[in-house]
Amino acid sequence: MQVVKESSSSSSMRMVGESRMESVYERVRLLVSGNAVVVFTISGCCMCHVVKQLLFGLGVGPTIVELDRDVAGKEIHAFLFQLAGDGQQQPVPAVFVGGKFLGGIETVMACHINGTLIPLLKQAGALWL
Repeated sequence: MQVVKESSSSSSMRMVGESRMESVYERVRLLVSGNAVVVFTISGCCMCHVVKQLLFGLGVGPTIVELDRDVAGKEIHAFLFQLAGDGQQQPVPAVFVGGKFLGGIETVMACHINGTLIPLLKQAGALWL
């Protein structure tokens, strides 16, 4: 077994990076747990626009976080990229309903088409109809 000694600067840099990701995770967790629907977007993204318009059209007033206009946008974007998984799904738009990650545009549209989106929104308290 070989032991590799880390320099104190690289160790402290890793600790700062881990600390930042923990604070990003905590910020996202608090945001999604405190709002019925949260959508992470990038301004000018057509798929983000489609998801927002769909939700507005259904009568939902989601909390929208535009990552390119947020101080921690790059870190949140990196976190969402990890959350999206296998790399086949784009990290934005990222939709959270009832404190849980629903998914991106593909998932939201599939739920809308198969009729499961409105019950999810009602259960989360985003719709009262």
